[in-house]
Amino acid sequence: MPKRRRRWPYRYIAPLVLVGLLVSGCGQQYVLLHPVGPVGKSELHLLILASLAMGIVIALVLILLAITVIRFRDKPGNRAPYTPNWHGNKTLETIWWIVPVVLLTVIAIPMVNQTFALAKVPKAKDPVVIDVTSLTWKWLFQYPGHHVATVNYLEIPTGEPVLFELTADSPMNTFWIPQLGGMEYTMPNRVLPLWLEADKPGVYWGHSGNYSGIEFEKMFFDVKAVSPAAFNRWLNQTHQTAPPMTMQDYHALLKFNTVGYQTYGNYPTDTFPSVMSGYTLTGSGMYLIEHNQHGLKYVPMSNK
Repeated sequence: MPKRRRRWPYRYIAPLVLVGLLVSGCGQQYVLLHPVGPVGKSELHLLILASLAMGIVIALVLILLAITVIRFRDKPGNRAPYTPNWHGNKTLETIWWIVPVVLLTVIAIPMVNQTFALAKVPKAKDPVVIDVTSLTWKWLFQYPGHHVATVNYLEIPTGEPVLFELTADSPMNTFWIPQLGGMEYTMPNRVLPLWLEADKPGVYWGHSGNYSGIEFEKMFFDVKAVSPAAFNRWLNQTHQTAPPMTMQDYHALLKFNTVGYQTYGNYPTDTFPSVMSGYTLTGSGMYLIEHNQHGLKYVPMSNK
């Protein structure tokens, strides 16, 4: 008698597909899961913590669902018929209130601590300041301390905090470098601060995270992290050799189109808000950052 061929159980297919999807999420192409700076690493830890808490809830729900389906299904000889008690069960009600409260507390405490910790720039020195303006559909980066500007790419030093001052001369958008940290809004007539830092040299991907028109998906930019010495050389060389930006150049950038990389050795001072740029924290205290014709001025809050 021929041996009966064993059939593959279909009930195993869905779990295997799910495991495959989870494992595939560990690839280098998922840059959010491979941070290269202190902000990104802190936020990844919070993401993992929240995912574990949600996983516990999902697992409990699925286990209870399986128990209910198996134990109380309508079949001959079932020893546990469905006889609901509509007056409630104090034990169960206590459990399903305590478990969510405990999980939310576990998530909330580190979330609040990290939120306040990331609200200030570490180290007792002034950060590198980059003014960021989202345009349609491009990014303008200006270095007010050196009067250098770039379009759709920027360079930053490794191992040093970088303070991005974000505004928009276009519809509202969001500025996001996934491997360095979370996103922040860019809004017209507002300047919002965001500090990030890169631990090691490399070219990192940045982009728009908010719909702002028909070609918003092309609003990508590159972030080149180099050593502090190489960063200073780049600033000096760019300031000396690149052509200056004129108001005509800036108005051309305001058009609704896309452009490639551009570099300028200087730029008009009125292309970025010259008023107080907003509150930010540095390593030596709370400051307001003022822009003037001489560059940046850090004014302690105690003087205001």
